[in-house]
Amino acid sequence: MVIAFHKPYGVLSQFTEEIGSKFRTLAEFGFPKNVYPLGRLDADSEGLLLLTDEPQLNHKLLHPDFNHKRTYLVQIENIPTIENIERLQNGVSIQGYTTLPCLLKLLISPPEIPERTPPVRFRATIPTSWIELELTEGKNRQVRRMTAAIGHPTLRLIRIKIGDFTLGELPIGAWRIIDRIERQRIFGNGYH
Repeated sequence: MVIAFHKPYGVLSQFTEEIGSKFRTLAEFGFPKNVYPLGRLDADSEGLLLLTDEPQLNHKLLHPDFNHKRTYLVQIENIPTIENIERLQNGVSIQGYTTLPCLLKLLISPPEIPERTPPVRFRATIPTSWIELELTEGKNRQVRRMTAAIGHPTLRLIRIKIGDFTLGELPIGAWRIIDRIERQRIFGNGYH
């Protein structure tokens, strides 16, 4: 079984509470027994999180050899220059590592998405912009570190797609079991 979940802001990608943490966990969303998350989204990130009860899928989705695409909507401070967009696309140095090339689109207008609770901080003197970023790697807090490296801190981060499977209209906090065709959009034809 593979489950698509629209993870809200402020939820850890785990079932057990962390002592002293202000964040909620996956335990409150009524998932079937014996499922676990495939990968992670930080508590301050939102969007598509997959869960499964099939251990072999973890390797198939997360190992770098498989180059699974992950697509994010990212709200950043200010409007990036063409040079900074090209830097992100070509790879930037974060923590002694140069990221792989990625695809990036600067969005002309903000995406039609629900407001976040709590809302993103607003500064009257600093504009924001949205980019769509497609990566084939997923290091810890990578997108946030990439945008910070070019001087545009991430304000909001939403994963909207894994492989060719999109979050679609799944409401925030909702989940559903995905079918065989949808699994193929994520893992390819070898996994049903």
